[in-house]
Amino acid sequence: MTTPKQKILIVDDEPDILELIEYNLKKEGYQVFLANNGQEAVTIAKKVMPDLIILDIMMPKMDGIEACRLMRSMPEFKNTFMVFLTARSEEYSEIAGFNVGADDYIAKPIKPRALISRINAILRRNVYNEDNFENKLEIGDLVIDREAFVVFQNGNKVILAKKEFELLYLLASKPGKVYTREIILKNIWEDSVVVTNRTIDVHIRKLREKLGENYVTTVKGVGYKFEL
Repeated sequence: MTTPKQKILIVDDEPDILELIEYNLKKEGYQVFLANNGQEAVTIAKKVMPDLIILDIMMPKMDGIEACRLMRSMPEFKNTFMVFLTARSEEYSEIAGFNVGADDYIAKPIKPRALISRINAILRRNVYNEDNFENKLEIGDLVIDREAFVVFQNGNKVILAKKEFELLYLLASKPGKVYTREIILKNIWEDSVVVTNRTIDVHIRKLREKLGENYVTTVKGVGYKFEL
C-alpha cells in the first residue's frame, strides 16, 4: 500500500478518463486532484504541489507537452514525476514527451491494474538517488552489490564485466526511469572519446544474454530503462 499523503494530479479533457483514474487511485490511498487542460494543470499544480502529474497530450488551451515543458522550467517542479497519458502511439509523440522531461509514458485505453502498478513503481523511484547510490540493491529476483561488484539472480551468481555491472546498477537505481544514451555515456564512460552509441548497445545485449530479456527495455529513439 502506498503512502496516503502522496498527491497525484490527473490532467485530461475526457471526464470518463478522469473519473476512472481518480476512482482507482483513491482506492490506493492517494490524494487526487483533477484538471481539464494544461493551463488549469499548471495553476492547480502550483497550489497543491503534487508528487506526480499524469498528463494527456492532446488537450485544448495548452497541450500536455507544453504544460510539462512549462512546469519543468519551474524550480518547484524539478523533482515532480510527470507521466504522459495519450491515445497516440506514434513514436515521435513518445520522444517529444521524454524530451520535455516526462518520466514515463502510458498509452490508452487505460487498464486500471496496469496503471496502478506503473504509478506505484514510479513513486518508488525516490528511494534511489543518482548522486548517493546505496551499496546494495534488491530488486525482484536480483541482488546487486555495488561494493563487491557482484550480482545474484535467484540466488545464483552472475558474472558481469565491470562496465556491464556499472550499466546495470545505473539503470536499476531508478526502475522505470528512462536513461538517454547521453546520460549513460556520461555516467558510465565519462569523457572517453572512443565510446559510441554502439558501445552501449553491445553492453545492453550482453546484459540481456546473461540476465534475460525482461529487465532492460529499449525506448526507441531515447534510451533504456530497467523494468521491475
